[in-house]
Amino acid sequence: MPATRTMTMTHWGVYEVEAEDGRITAVRPWSEDPDPSPIGQALKAVDHPRRVGRPMVREGWLEEGPGGRRERRGCERFVEVSWDRALDLVAGELDRVRRDHGNEAIFAGSYGWASAGRFHHALSQLHRFMNAIGGYTRSVNTYSLAAAEVIVPHVVGHGYSWVQREATSLPVVARNTELLVTFGGIPHKNAQVEAGGVGRHVVSSWLREARANGCRMVNFSPLKSDLVAEWVPLRPNTDTAVMLGLAHTVIAEDLHDRTFLDRYTVGFDPLRAYLAGESDGQPKDADWASSVSGVPAETIRDLARQMARQRSMINVSWSLQRADHGEQPYWAAMALAAVLGQIGLPGGGFTLGYGAVGTVGNGTNRLKLPALPRLQNPVDRLIPVARIADLLLKPGEPFDYDGRRLTYPDIRLVYWAGGNPFHHHQDLNRLVEAWRQPETIVVNEPFWTATARYADIVLPATTALERNDIGGSSQDEVVVAMRRAIPPVGESRNDYDIFSGLAERLGVSEVFTDGRGEMDWLRYLYGSLLEKNPGIPEFDAFWEQGLLDFRAEPPDSAYRILLSDFRTDPEGHALPTPSGRIELFSETIAGFGYDDCPPHPTWMEPAEWLGGTLAGRFPLHLISNQPATRLHSQLEHGEPSQKAKVAGHEAIQLNPEDAAARNITDGDVVRVFNDRGQCLAGARVTAAVMPGVAVLPTGAPFDPADPEQPGGLERSGNPNVLTRDRGTSRLAQGPTAQTCLVEIEPAPAI
Repeated sequence: MPATRTMTMTHWGVYEVEAEDGRITAVRPWSEDPDPSPIGQALKAVDHPRRVGRPMVREGWLEEGPGGRRERRGCERFVEVSWDRALDLVAGELDRVRRDHGNEAIFAGSYGWASAGRFHHALSQLHRFMNAIGGYTRSVNTYSLAAAEVIVPHVVGHGYSWVQREATSLPVVARNTELLVTFGGIPHKNAQVEAGGVGRHVVSSWLREARANGCRMVNFSPLKSDLVAEWVPLRPNTDTAVMLGLAHTVIAEDLHDRTFLDRYTVGFDPLRAYLAGESDGQPKDADWASSVSGVPAETIRDLARQMARQRSMINVSWSLQRADHGEQPYWAAMALAAVLGQIGLPGGGFTLGYGAVGTVGNGTNRLKLPALPRLQNPVDRLIPVARIADLLLKPGEPFDYDGRRLTYPDIRLVYWAGGNPFHHHQDLNRLVEAWRQPETIVVNEPFWTATARYADIVLPATTALERNDIGGSSQDEVVVAMRRAIPPVGESRNDYDIFSGLAERLGVSEVFTDGRGEMDWLRYLYGSLLEKNPGIPEFDAFWEQGLLDFRAEPPDSAYRILLSDFRTDPEGHALPTPSGRIELFSETIAGFGYDDCPPHPTWMEPAEWLGGTLAGRFPLHLISNQPATRLHSQLEHGEPSQKAKVAGHEAIQLNPEDAAARNITDGDVVRVFNDRGQCLAGARVTAAVMPGVAVLPTGAPFDPADPEQPGGLERSGNPNVLTRDRGTSRLAQGPTAQTCLVEIEPAPAI
């Protein structure tokens, strides 16, 4: 085959891809990207030996039918079958379950980022198909920021996605902010990515400009690498206490903005009383905050005074709310910003997630991009996304979620496409137990991930480089014609073709396909973009050109100031809260009566933390963050990810004091363990991690040494064999992976 060059959009950037004889030979970043991500080199690994070559069925299911030897999931061999037989088996099983148990017995939440394409987006394809056959039990919110997604609307009325989209632009920060205080940093590694893709990586350059303009940056974090700034280490999960201590100092020294609080907020009096200790006898002053967090009290007091006297921006990372009581740091950050009275001013107020992904505050033109219509889901059954193990283990049991009392349905079939729960979910040994409960698990998957290995039927799916698509994010300004670079690997098929085949067998072909093939759908979706932007080229010209750049001219026209309209006219632009104002105390949440989520920002002791009793047995707090060399677990087998391994294991960072106390040196293989599980990792000793903390990124394959032995040693370094599977609170039920204590020791010889 002759050599070809095509453009592609990934979640971590735009690249030019060269291919020859069905293989990727070169990957080059888009020339207009000032800070391209090296993750793009992983695209060369799309034809890796881990590819699923043909449709596969687990032997026990094939021999005994639905539920056959399901306790052997993850242990049994798979049998190759033809595509026709595989599709017949899946269609027959879907029909049996919906006929005998109803569509609510099908779980197709199928969380995951999948590809950056607007059409070949696995989750959209799956949901459209499921809705065409009568619906499914769904999941809501995200593993990334579930607690934020639920608490933010109670405080400012708007959903989190609105707050992210309207975040004060970093160019505005660079020009106006005098003091940037961030909890959890603004990590460059996270700013590499964006769901749907990012054209230009600009976060780091705007931060450099802010520093050059004299902006002081203070980073409260266990990790120095989270931001080039003044580093203030603090115990993980204690950010709320520090924010409350800052607010107490501002109020006690009469530095708060009473006019702003009176006009733009409700609930200040009960919050002030809590901070003063009127309800529990404990003032939340700087000394108290210091005793909780380990941050010197005078550091807190001095910073509070500076924040009140300077134009100050408060930023919190997504990681803060993936912890026990994760709603509280976000509420506390918004409350602290309200006490300072700078919300809605250029360079002041709060932002929820600078650097969490590459487009928060990036100062670019926002596009309204088309997406595959998912049809209407006739089934009104849902779970919070991080409660999947509870769903499978506790059918019929009630649970609370955001003021609602719901019940877990009895799931008989799970269908997953475009994601990997054995990466995202916590306490994987518990998930294995849960995963063995349904009668059938079907997975569309390009690679032999743990999700595929623990399935019953695996249908080989193409990657983005093996199909035609349109790429782009509604948070960015670049749209890419993603022409197919190589033919499908093995017998892989596009998700659309897989679901079209199933739809034909189940009698809903016209409903699912709408009579369109792949290119017909791309023309249809592009037509929607053309209708909103009549000056852009027609589809054929776009397809040949390869890329559209909607960069705003002049660039200032894309810049935003969060809640500036509300500050200018709080009546005309009232917030969609019950009061129309920022709610420092929520009567709605008070009405829920949740003892684990009070009606105002509150410090609540985490289930596991360095100030608790469990630290006597497990004295290291484990941070399981986004890796620098891949997105989640995608293309983990690619070159950038593999180069970062230590002796073939995921690298775990720990402080020199902690390493010396355990006789661990840099490069050693270590065993990380607690009561939930154990894994191997490769030690990286660094002073950029505070004492008492270890950092093991997510995304390594779940690879138990003995799949027949639950809780046994995991070999690759997957931190989710260690993390806890409990909700943030009854309000959001978000994941709490960052609330996790462990111990580390040199690994025994194996």
